[in-house]
Amino acid sequence: MRDGDATSTELLAEVDDERNSALEAERAADVAADLPHREGPSRVAGWGRVLRGNRALWFVALGAVVCLVVGLLVGRFVIPAEASADDAPKPGLVTAPVAYGTLTNDVTLRADVGYADAVDVEIDTSTLSGDDAVVTGRVPEVGAVLDIRSIALEVSGRPLIVLPGELPAYRTLSYGLEGPDVLQLKQALAAAGLDVGDVASNVFDRATADAVGQLYAQAGYSVPESAEGSDEAVSTAEQGVRAAEDGVTAAEKALREASAGPTVAARFDADVAVAAAEQALADAQANGGNVQQAQWGLQKAKLARDEALAAKDTSAEKSAVESAKESLASAEKALEKAQQEALPFLPASEVLFLTALPRRVDAVAVERGDAVTEAAMTVSGATVRLTGAVAESDAGLLKAGGEATFELPDGTPHRAVVASVEKGEGESARWQVLLDPDPLAPEQLEALKGTNVRVDVPVGATEGEVLSVPVSAVTAGPGGESRVEVVDSDPRDGDDARTHLVTVKTGLAAKGAVEVTPVEGELQEGDLVVVGR
Repeated sequence: MRDGDATSTELLAEVDDERNSALEAERAADVAADLPHREGPSRVAGWGRVLRGNRALWFVALGAVVCLVVGLLVGRFVIPAEASADDAPKPGLVTAPVAYGTLTNDVTLRADVGYADAVDVEIDTSTLSGDDAVVTGRVPEVGAVLDIRSIALEVSGRPLIVLPGELPAYRTLSYGLEGPDVLQLKQALAAAGLDVGDVASNVFDRATADAVGQLYAQAGYSVPESAEGSDEAVSTAEQGVRAAEDGVTAAEKALREASAGPTVAARFDADVAVAAAEQALADAQANGGNVQQAQWGLQKAKLARDEALAAKDTSAEKSAVESAKESLASAEKALEKAQQEALPFLPASEVLFLTALPRRVDAVAVERGDAVTEAAMTVSGATVRLTGAVAESDAGLLKAGGEATFELPDGTPHRAVVASVEKGEGESARWQVLLDPDPLAPEQLEALKGTNVRVDVPVGATEGEVLSVPVSAVTAGPGGESRVEVVDSDPRDGDDARTHLVTVKTGLAAKGAVEVTPVEGELQEGDLVVVGR
């Protein structure tokens, strides 16, 4: 029995008790009316007393009757618990209308908003003494932007020049060195608009040194001084070269003189001496003089002439020339070495290679006058980047360059572009998605930094407006064709409702709906298709 029915029964019982009491009172009144000394009007007055004395009782009885009627109505029409199964209505067809419009498929993800690639800036102070590694100026403010050729910091009066590159500076780069760090330097100098000669070469040559000198000139600093090379050393080496050149000149002159033979005067004197000796011999023979003595004089003159006209041995002069040339070569090498040591070079403590310039200064850990011992500052990409993650199934739908949208704090949609989609570490790791938003105003940047936003990336869309139905409305025909069941009559008729099949060609599926194009039969917007029975 229901609670409402029980309450009504209790009230009716109370009413019955009160009614019995009233009847007994009525009988007593009738008996009194039969008495000879009582008249007719006295009986009517007795009923009036009964009604007036039990007014509350009659109101309670009336209320009980009303409650009983309401309970019966509720039990009959509102809570049909005792209704038979045969009285339940027959189920109808579950249908959905054919929609018409643009159908899009999106990948939705959550992304953190922040500046890209935050890194700590550490300065190589190995070339400086502990007391010298002191910040002397050029301390950037938080939010400052570092670009190519910017001065990130000034330590001990020397600049920390920003250049693009992935390899950190780990050694001083100077003339003659080669390696990947030299190649990176040449490419960075070329990106700064400086001429480095062969940019594909990994050798630090004179063109590279000249470009380094120009870099310091543009930064407003002098080139670093080397303890081994200086202008004074170059000057001394140049003097040595000049002295060696003079020695070669003198030795070559002596060799030329020795190789030239006797002079014309010497040849003439020798010929005159021979002629005089011949005349003396002729005179001796004609006058009876000492012929033998004259003959000896002639032979002596001829020997002197032959000796004067014979080629001289110049081996000593030639040896002197070779020695002078060797001294010159040694002096030239010394000069070249001095010049190379005096060429501009790049200490590891004066260059900061950063990827993806420009960069934004996020934090500064030093002040002017502080000693540099740890990371001096933290920098990140100068532009905001959205970092999110998706499952592998969604990652396969995303491509670099794809467009996306997210909401600004004021609810305005804003465009972003997918920068990269990369697999995270570990077999079960999700895929990381990086997105670059379109330019934002400073106040928008400040409001977005550190927030987490919802990003929608469209990965498919129909060309214009198309017909679409729920995926569950498409069934396969006996030949594998796709089809939908269109309702022609009232769907509430259930299996008795009139329907017909329309063969369709399916297209893009998105958000539980699928694009359909009728192939056999007609299909229009608003038609009801069966999605369940």
